[in-house]
Amino acid sequence: MRWWDIDPVLELEKDLFPEDAWSRGMFWSELAHARGAEATRRYLVAEGEDRIVGYAGLASSGDQADVQTIAVARDLQGTGLGGRLLEELLRAATAFECHEVLLECRVDNVRAQKLYERYGFEPIGFRRGYYQPGNVDALVMRLITDQATEETTEEKNHG
Repeated sequence: MRWWDIDPVLELEKDLFPEDAWSRGMFWSELAHARGAEATRRYLVAEGEDRIVGYAGLASSGDQADVQTIAVARDLQGTGLGGRLLEELLRAATAFECHEVLLECRVDNVRAQKLYERYGFEPIGFRRGYYQPGNVDALVMRLITDQATEETTEEKNHG
């Protein structure tokens, strides 16, 4: 994702998340941390039919990453695009050397929860009233990466 993608991404954001859509400033702030040697973010867009049809973002901090957002245009939901975006974010988490990936998902978004479960995410808790202004709870999910498992195994073998 680049700065010139923000306007079409905002259109999609407002369509998909009308109550709690991100602002232009939020996207600018995230993109400011997505470039250069000190980058801690990875944001990408999916294009099709001369328009942006999806986007996703990941933030890293130490050995932990957070999926910030994944969105797919309504007419392409259920086509596998969300999974492809998630796969790219998981590759970014690996590149950032993160051993754990977290995310929040609306408790009423069962389709997204099933997608995350297919990729190995497990529910670990709730955040009450996380999504405002609707006061909707978030399900917190976590994925421990293979990289972390391999290192733990190596530590046991060499410890």
